[in-house]
Amino acid sequence: MQTLCMVAQAAGREIMDVYASDFAVRTKADASPLTEADLRADAVIRNALERAYPGVFILSEESVSTGGPGDDTFFLVDPLDGTKEFLKRNDEFTVNIALVRGGRAIAGVVVAPALGELFFAAQGLGAWQRIGGQDVALKTAAVDAGRPLRVMGSRSHGGDALAQWLARLGSEHSFVAAGSSLKFCRIAQGLADIYPRLGPTSQWDTAAAQAVLEQAGGAVLDARGQPLRYGLGRPMLNPHFVAVADAAMPYPALE
Repeated sequence: MQTLCMVAQAAGREIMDVYASDFAVRTKADASPLTEADLRADAVIRNALERAYPGVFILSEESVSTGGPGDDTFFLVDPLDGTKEFLKRNDEFTVNIALVRGGRAIAGVVVAPALGELFFAAQGLGAWQRIGGQDVALKTAAVDAGRPLRVMGSRSHGGDALAQWLARLGSEHSFVAAGSSLKFCRIAQGLADIYPRLGPTSQWDTAAAQAVLEQAGGAVLDARGQPLRYGLGRPMLNPHFVAVADAAMPYPALE
């Protein structure tokens, strides 16, 4: 895990170099924004992973390994998650690196370089946040019927579907917006209870943070209540999902 943490932090430094400059913005074929930071971070991650883990397939939002994967183990990378937050300069963007095996994100690193935050997790290792050079174990909070449900949501997405879901919640709640994969991490920290996602996301947006949340005791579930899964043979767009502190907690159906 230390190697993955160092790779993600190195990508974060590239991003911050661009963040401090007067950077240009391009538009990709899917109308999403692209900056020099996305490309520089992607290059750092790809070069480092190829050196440290030769032969392991890498699927990134910005590039794909040549040739096909040797098996069902591969890296899933978003070199700059939350480009819209990057453009707004609100600091809530992340570097996401996940290791997927058998459809599950078995390890993940999330770095928020502008906030100085690092989260990492792996099966058998648990979930951790590095604070001041010390690694602090993460654990989701118990859902307490005596307090309002703490709902996370996107700063850049949501709309009517989210408003309708919140109306069906049927309980007192507070709502906090955050960018990128930080929403999962806030639940893993015990700072929130649930994050419904009723709009499009891609596999690379969620895998690393799902690993963190699952190892902290939470879950990321689709409309059938099944854990979100990953794979090169699966659609790149995720279904609607809900990230929760406790898989047993009740919540309105995803529609």
